[in-house]
Parts: sequence; C-alpha cells; structure tokens
Amino acid sequence: MTTYIFHQVDVFAAAPLKGNPLAVVAGADGLDDAQMAAFANWMNLSETTFLLKPTQPGADYRVRIFTPEEELPFAGHPTLGSCHVWLAMGGVPQGRDVVQECGAGLVTVRRDADGFAFAAPPLRRAGPVDAADLAAVARGLGLSPDRVEAANWVDNGPGWIGLMLRDRAELLALRPDLRALGDWRAGLVAPWDCARDGDAAQFEVRAFIGGETGFEDPVTGSLNAGLAKWLIGAGLAPASYVASQGTVIGRMGRVRVARDEDGLWIGGETVTRIRGQVTL
Repeated sequence: MTTYIFHQVDVFAAAPLKGNPLAVVAGADGLDDAQMAAFANWMNLSETTFLLKPTQPGADYRVRIFTPEEELPFAGHPTLGSCHVWLAMGGVPQGRDVVQECGAGLVTVRRDADGFAFAAPPLRRAGPVDAADLAAVARGLGLSPDRVEAANWVDNGPGWIGLMLRDRAELLALRPDLRALGDWRAGLVAPWDCARDGDAAQFEVRAFIGGETGFEDPVTGSLNAGLAKWLIGAGLAPASYVASQGTVIGRMGRVRVARDEDGLWIGGETVTRIRGQVTL
C-alpha cells in the first residue's frame, strides 16, 4: 500500500461549505483503474480526481475524473478543483495559463481575481432535441412538454440535454422522480426575476442525473459550460452572466460565465477544506 497527498476542496462556493466538494489525490501514477474507481466509489462525492504526469505535449498535468460509478472524459468542477490543488502543491505552468490533459483532450484554465476559469470545451452533441427525446426527459422530470420554453443538446462529455423553463420559481419547485428519468442527464435553466429574486445571479440552474442511484448535482461546471454555449449562441443570455445552482439542496453555488475574444470561460471560487494523506 502507498500513501498519497489528498485534498478535499469546495468549488463554486459563494459561502463556506456551500459549493460542490471534490476529492483530489495527487501523484497518483501508481494507482490502477480499479483502485481509482474503488476510492471514488468509497468517497461517494459527485467526482473524485487523480493527478498524474501528462502524456500529451503542451499539457502541464493529466487528470482522471471518476464519479462513484464511472469515469468521465471531462467535468467542470473537477477541472477547477484539480487545477487549484496542482498549483497549491507547487505546480508551475509552461505558459501563461494552465493546460490540463483529460479524457476529452486539452483544457485551458486561467487564473483571475476571483479564482479560476476553464475554457468551455467543444460540444460533442448540439442542436435541437427531437420530440420523442424531449417527451421522455419531461416525463422523467414530471414536466409537461409545453412548460419547456426551449430545449437543446449541450453535451460536452457527460451527455447533458438542456431545458429552459419560464422562471426560477417554477424551476425551484420541481421535484422529479430520478428513477423515472432513467439514463438521462438533464440540465434545467431559468432566468432570475431581478425584482423578486435579486441581482446576485441572472440564471438558476439544476442538474439531474437519472437512474436507480440518481441524484441532483450541487454545482456543475460541465453543464454550465454547455448551457452557456447554447444560451449565448441563441441570444437567450448575455455574453457575461452569473448562474446560481444548488439552492434546493442547501448549497449556494455561483458560476461565472464570460465570453471574450479568447473564448467562453466558466469560473468560480475554489477553497481547500481538507488537506492530508490517504493510504491506498
């Protein structure tokens, strides 16, 4: 058995313990697939990541991302949290920005005054959702299709389908049957009403992973990246905005979205909460 450096970080948090936790194991090149999967299952967080030496030219480090059930090619809050830990452990990027290698390829992460932001990766699937798929997702969510203002594929790795509702109150009131949702990963978004909801954010987001062990994800970088590409591209959102997520499950996630001449950036604050060792 070997001892590894371990961090647990809070990503996209607007207040302590109100973001999405991430477990990070550093220097994990000695671990095999089964050990990584077993540890991620035992941690039982949305994701657990393992920092490795890069294999692609231009990458500063490599990350593998596991949920309790599977490995993902890309995920947003693990990207920011892993970068935070890599830098905290003395990592020095080759260039101005950090370049992360993951299953989806190379992802650029930049530092700013408010934390970190990653360049939104290309969508693997985009475009309108056909009527049969929309009906299946809506049924699992307990929605009638006519309550969905717009729908689009926003899949950048995990398989997200995006649905827009009329207002935040309607979205927050939703109580889906996640077993009935099946294999779908549904991301829902609705605008804030400034007069009623305030101006801390412009959109509310909820992320549902269906199935027997389905759950609502607290704050989801990959989904927000996919939604931003859709909403900004379709003229449904401004080039820069803040999304709130996790409200119903007691979190206070804040995701910063900004499009500039360098691309579309998804950012938020990351804070280390636990630092220590793990023996595997």
